[in-house]
Amino acid sequence: MAEILDTVLLLALPASGKSEVRRYLDLLSPQECRDDFHMGPTVQLDDFPYVHLMRVIDDSLEGMGEGRIFFQAGDKPFQDTKDWGTLIHLVNEDYEDLVAGRKDQPASAGTHLMARLDAAGAKAGLPARLAALDDKIRAALAEKIDKEAVDLLAAKHAGVPDTLQGKTLVIEFARGGPDGSDMPLPKEYGYRYSLAQLSDALLSKSVILYIWVTPEESRRKNDARADPDDPGSILHHGVPMDVMLGDYGCDDLDWLEAQADKPGTIKVEAHGKTYHLPVARFDNRVDKTTFIRDDQASCPKESIEALHSGLAKGFGDLVGALESA
Repeated sequence: MAEILDTVLLLALPASGKSEVRRYLDLLSPQECRDDFHMGPTVQLDDFPYVHLMRVIDDSLEGMGEGRIFFQAGDKPFQDTKDWGTLIHLVNEDYEDLVAGRKDQPASAGTHLMARLDAAGAKAGLPARLAALDDKIRAALAEKIDKEAVDLLAAKHAGVPDTLQGKTLVIEFARGGPDGSDMPLPKEYGYRYSLAQLSDALLSKSVILYIWVTPEESRRKNDARADPDDPGSILHHGVPMDVMLGDYGCDDLDWLEAQADKPGTIKVEAHGKTYHLPVARFDNRVDKTTFIRDDQASCPKESIEALHSGLAKGFGDLVGALESA
């Protein structure tokens, strides 16, 4: 049996419990993680902070009388669905920085972030939208977003360990497609597209834990967690309803599992190769995770036991799928 899992892709619709699971893993002792979940101490990556910064950039541009670059409006989906790929290429870069132990110290965090967004967008097939801005507008924008960019960079640096040896990398992201879509989802929507944008280094060693909730439950939990005063929070941000229906009205994980030519895997074709990523589920259709947002001292014992046993089954199934694959 695998001693510890190397890289876990934590996938689910928004508000399904991904961030609560990550928080719970952080609360456990290394021995509990290893013995019950086959996990080493976790190192974590997430594409949501970049989504938040994209919206901050758009709001700042609109405040200066300029057009938005990324989103149709403050509460609407992306203008170009290739930006789902932009997000994955930013995650790829974050992973490369983790491996290298790299901690950039740019003169301007805002300018640095804008250059990263353009470079990641280019890999997804998009033009350099921020570099195309008027010099004065671009300089003013860099200043307006600098504090948020500094905070993002500081959080990124804080997550860089001395070594990845003996640790488990957990990468969180949500993907989906328009409500009522037929399968396969349109290009650039869903997991089929985004998984294929991951680097060879990640695809070669990743497994998938899917947190299973219905789209209706995802929308309910999204409404319940949303704190308009904390839009950049991992645990408390809310996704606008038009985005929930237009981008996350369904997802393609079931379809991908059904299409796989090896049971217990998701087939990903990328980089001229075929990868078979082992997949398992943590069943959260009956909510087992929301209590993690509260003070741990007041958490009911039975809630903790239900979450722990559910995760133990999910990770155990994942190790079984890994060995079968």
